[in-house]
Order: sequence, then structure tokens, then C-alpha cells
Amino acid sequence: MFNTSKRGFTLIELLVVIAIIGILSSVVLASLNDARQKSRDAKRIADIRQTQLALELYFDSNGSYPTTTLDVLKPNYIATVPTGPLQGETYLYESLLSGTDYHLGANLEESGHSALDSDVDVDGTVIDGPDADGCSDEANRHCYDVKP
Repeated sequence: MFNTSKRGFTLIELLVVIAIIGILSSVVLASLNDARQKSRDAKRIADIRQTQLALELYFDSNGSYPTTTLDVLKPNYIATVPTGPLQGETYLYESLLSGTDYHLGANLEESGHSALDSDVDVDGTVIDGPDADGCSDEANRHCYDVKP
């Protein structure tokens, strides 16, 4: 009367498969989050280098660096002043009143980024409050700063 050779999965088998899929997806999401941090840091470094180039073009034309904001660079030296990849993030610029020196900085998310080995302060640390390296104090951020 009853056919005992039914095909299908038991409840236990289905739960095991769902658990494995959950574990694999969490590993993939963790890797994806790390890749997102690296891509945001790469954008910050590219923006800083692009801004540095615009500052040098400005210096060649005017004999000094801008003493107020980076907005004077547009549109002649750079199309738009870059902003960071996170909403509301700006790069910090500080110029000496003489216009012969500046500090330009960004906060990187990755502590071991290779760019931190060649920036101005070299150690990538941020002191409390806005610091002299052109960065601001934020948890889990590492200062990447440049000078001419």
C-alpha cells in the first residue's frame, strides 16, 4: 500500500545545507567589506595625488599655494575639488600664510596601507583633535598626509 522509496530530503539535511550556505555567505560578506575599505582608501590616495598636481600647477602660475581653501583651484587647475568616498568626507588642507608650503591630508581606514610608509609623518598616527598632519582624530582611521 505505501511506497517506502519516496525521493526527497529530510528536514535535517535541509537545515545542514542552509547552515553551510549561511556560513559561506558570511565569509564572502566579510571579504567584500574588506575590499570596500581598500577601494575607498585607494580613492582617497588618488584624490590626494590629483589635488597635489593641481596645487603644483597653481603654484607654477601664481608663485604661491592657495592660502585659504582648495576652491580656488577649480576650474582652471582641476575640474572639481575631490571629496572623499564617504558622504560628507572632505580632505583637509592647511597652508602657511606665506603660501610656500601646505599640508594636505586624508584619513585612511586600513592601518597597514603601503601609502602610510611614504607619507609625511610616516607612522600613520593621529593625535587627539585636528592635528598638524592635516587629518582629524577619528577612531580606526590612520593619517595619510603630504606636503610639496
